[in-house]
Amino acid sequence: MHNEFNDISTIAGVDVAYNEQSSEVVGAITVLNADTLEVLEVQTSIEPISFPYIPGLFSFRELPPLLSAFNKLTTVPDLIVCDGHGLAHPRRFGLACHLGVTLDIPTIGCGKSKLLGEFKELAKHRGATSDLIDDDEIIGKVLRTQDNIKPVYVSIGHKVSLDTAVKWVLKLASKYRLPETTRQADQLVNSTLKEHREKTYEKP
Repeated sequence: MHNEFNDISTIAGVDVAYNEQSSEVVGAITVLNADTLEVLEVQTSIEPISFPYIPGLFSFRELPPLLSAFNKLTTVPDLIVCDGHGLAHPRRFGLACHLGVTLDIPTIGCGKSKLLGEFKELAKHRGATSDLIDDDEIIGKVLRTQDNIKPVYVSIGHKVSLDTAVKWVLKLASKYRLPETTRQADQLVNSTLKEHREKTYEKP
């Protein structure tokens, strides 16, 4: 896949969390300035889980609240980084692909752990990469974002080349293992879930 975008001035992170006690799912999206990484806007949505638990089809559970949160935005991001996978998925169509195709916005998958594939051990320094391969197909890159820490798993979602995806994730992970988009979205979704639980279960 090749790049299908011009300048990137805003970049978003998305994440989801489940409240299994109430069968709800929280979607969160944070929009950052692509150069300064300043948070420009955040939105969340809490909805009933609308799709059954089926391994390999999690994006069908996670997409609805993310779309609802996205529709609240006043700033449409030029690029989205998902806390999950794109092509590096058993069906070659993870959350990053699903969200990108649905919104027709360039997306990148950046997973904390590997779903499938094999790779050669990569060097210990920041920026080291190794091809993630499944059935003789390169489905992503294993990327070390900081010296001597566990790598992340980068794959294309929509309208972005793999090399460009790796460059963006490395740029966004200037201080920590995870890209700032993911860190901000993760903090937002967890705080939203906590507040919702406290309101839902507080004693009268």
